[in-house]
Amino acid sequence: MRLRDRVGLNVQELRRAKKLSQEELAHMCKVHQTYLSGVETGKRNPSLLVLERIANALNVDAEELFRRRRRLAGGTADP
Repeated sequence: MRLRDRVGLNVQELRRAKKLSQEELAHMCKVHQTYLSGVETGKRNPSLLVLERIANALNVDAEELFRRRRRLAGGTADP
């Protein structure tokens, strides 16, 4: 899996766990919602500064965005 795909999936998973919409998270990160969507789908290559803002908005350490997660049968990540 490409790193940007992994980061995108992690951002999406963390955002959903916090029950935030893309629009809400984008506003918190000061990026456009379509840009955040591109990050989540692996179509955008975000800078380290944007990744730092995303991590801060999600209240997680930036390394959480890069972490490899084991996927379970139901499509959810193993904690």
